[in-house]
Amino acid sequence: MMHVTKLTLGAALLSATAFGSAAVADEETVDHAEIGSLSCDVGDGTGFIFGSTRELTCTFNPIEEGLEDETYVGEINRWGVDIGKTQNGQMSWLVLAPTEQEYSEGGLNGSYKGVSAEATVGVGAGANLMTGGSEDTLALQPLSLNTQTGVNFAVGVGGINLQRVEG
Repeated sequence: MMHVTKLTLGAALLSATAFGSAAVADEETVDHAEIGSLSCDVGDGTGFIFGSTRELTCTFNPIEEGLEDETYVGEINRWGVDIGKTQNGQMSWLVLAPTEQEYSEGGLNGSYKGVSAEATVGVGAGANLMTGGSEDTLALQPLSLNTQTGVNFAVGVGGINLQRVEG
């Protein structure tokens, strides 16, 4: 069973990476620099065959000295195959921005779109390829790492909406 899960996850990640690379290749090439990391707790949820929505609570940790951590709330939506139930989800991303643009407070507000894939039997993992945010200039590192528990298989198009929490 574990071998099948690894093969399924590998195939899903490979297809997500190939699909995401093709989608990004059509866009104008921009040099990006790491501006921090984003760690999210993902709400428990159930996939309903053609999609799912999960709540997010995230902390952005900027690498620039003197900038405070920021809290964001939002949701991740998936459309495609999404079957199963998960809990205790965690996602981690590197946040990239064009080198000529400085980060400003609340800069992660916005919508990100891309591809998403995950497989879980007991403990599972997944990957997401997302771009968007502030005037479509930010990228949530081409592949995030996420972990969760439950039983689930998902692959398809994904979207994340983030809004900074004041205070």
